[in-house]
Amino acid sequence: MQFYAAERVGLFIDGSNLYSAARALGFDIDYKKLLQLFASKGRLIRAFYYTALMEDQEYSPIRPLVDWLDYNGYTMVTKPTKEFTDATGRRKIKGNMDIELAIDVMEMCQYLDHVVLFSGDGDFRRLVEAVQRKGVRVTVVSTIRSQPPMVADELRRQADTFVELLDLESQIARAQSYREERPAPQGGNEE
Repeated sequence: MQFYAAERVGLFIDGSNLYSAARALGFDIDYKKLLQLFASKGRLIRAFYYTALMEDQEYSPIRPLVDWLDYNGYTMVTKPTKEFTDATGRRKIKGNMDIELAIDVMEMCQYLDHVVLFSGDGDFRRLVEAVQRKGVRVTVVSTIRSQPPMVADELRRQADTFVELLDLESQIARAQSYREERPAPQGGNEE
């Protein structure tokens, strides 16, 4: 990754896309480490995290992460999911955050020298091109090492730099828990 010390950096994280990519590669992201990594690369202006939330659920598994991120240096952008029935009569849930992310990138790019986009969604190719025309460098972070690859080829080609998420694993992965690191007990004499 090429960054300059005085460069103003903005992170734009497509939450569901990054989560899926990291899961496909077999690791969980430590968002504190991720923030520290990019803060050490330049002047981190803002780190946005985008996710849709199911508001009608009594407990949402993503709520603790959203709350933690909100209190630990991330700007959270959320909206409720929408429920609909498709043409075959199946219940579907939709929570696309692409427009929110695109608007924020366009509004923020005048204050940034470098946009780091955590997404592999090919719909962002045109956004990346527009931001580059304004003189802002764009790094896309996703993966081509999963099966299937999680980044659209046109997005990867449009970016100034593509960073393979797996190459960042040692710097941003959450440490395994004590239970996961310990070998399972053998035999019947458990204490």
